[in-house]
Amino acid sequence: MSQFSYKDGVLHAEGASLSAIAGEFGTPTYVYSKARLLANFASYADACQGRDALVCYAMKANSNLAILDLLAREGAGFDIVSGGELLRVLAAGGDPRKVIFSGVGKSVEEMRLALSHDILCFNVESIPELHRLNEVAGAMGKQARISLRVNPNVDAKTHPYIATGLKASKFGVAFSDALETYRTAAALPHLQVSGIDCHIGSQLLDDAPLLEALDRLIELIDQLGAEGIELHHLDIGGGIGIDYREAGESAPVPVGDYLGRLFAKIDAWRNARHDGKPIKVIFEPGRSIVGDTGVLLTRVEFLKHGEERNFCIVDAAMNDMARPALYQAWMDMQPVVQNGAAAATYDVVGPICESGDWLARDRALAVEAGDLLVMHTAGAYGMTMASNYNTRGRAAEVIVDGSVCHLVRQRENPADLYALESLIK
Repeated sequence: MSQFSYKDGVLHAEGASLSAIAGEFGTPTYVYSKARLLANFASYADACQGRDALVCYAMKANSNLAILDLLAREGAGFDIVSGGELLRVLAAGGDPRKVIFSGVGKSVEEMRLALSHDILCFNVESIPELHRLNEVAGAMGKQARISLRVNPNVDAKTHPYIATGLKASKFGVAFSDALETYRTAAALPHLQVSGIDCHIGSQLLDDAPLLEALDRLIELIDQLGAEGIELHHLDIGGGIGIDYREAGESAPVPVGDYLGRLFAKIDAWRNARHDGKPIKVIFEPGRSIVGDTGVLLTRVEFLKHGEERNFCIVDAAMNDMARPALYQAWMDMQPVVQNGAAAATYDVVGPICESGDWLARDRALAVEAGDLLVMHTAGAYGMTMASNYNTRGRAAEVIVDGSVCHLVRQRENPADLYALESLIK
């Protein structure tokens, strides 16, 4: 059930009026529901009950410290892709022994940082990275736990910018090279081969590609076992989509259904093995935990009626939410107050000096200048992809807990943006 609903004609986040939130904190502002966040995480945690499994939240989706703290309290691990994200986990009180470090370009400094905090595992994506990590770990007198991110060449049938499992992708080790790469890793003295990882893409509405990728990983794990390379965990990545509610789009597979089918396949495989050894299962969900927890709250500045199109100009822009401009993403827009006026068709656009600065196209909206709008399912890849283009400060962030609103990120002002710059003397 959504935590965003109308009460007496005014849209609320849980028990808090979005009109009141705009009055207190201004616009644009990201507003998140604590209850929805915890319910989404519980959909994974509950399905993993009684199993050796770890849910590592992919924090690139939304890395606000308050969100990380709430998830850490629920037992979440974290999937990171930079040293900065590791420092965020630590600042939020997360356990570094539950951190998976992914990404194709880990620097020496990032490796040192991660090793110094004894993270759970590095997801290694190339042979040069294997050798670099071995050298860094050796110089520190440590052993680095590693898994290989294997590219299974499975078509995720999603937007090409967020499809990561095909041969042409920059991510992972090619499936045909994986066996030899594991042999190399096993021979390096400062690496401990721990697992296998894959991530084929994001916003998957069907779990068939994920289950196909699992079949390929199982095949490889059995080949490795025959050579004496035993893996202790299987990381199937993330990618399960959420309902952005575009007309005609299929509903995403429920998390519990997907995990049930995945565990059934793993159980059948492990039971068929003569040794019957269990294997830890790791997940890296991001969007499906945080995406529908948030809305972007914005105010209408002007209504501009053109010869061919009408424009609803708001104070949020592509620097606040890049998904429509970047991925041509459809995200639902609603007025905060239902006024009963006749609707007109608008393109919802921001004030940035780019034709690509749009949030929604061809939407029927009953609005006037000064009204408030929300963009739904804005909790993922909103603030984390935000920029300061046109010297625009990034939005405030608020978490609602019942009727209580917590400001968890202050709005930036122009002085914040040039504080690190200096004049030539």
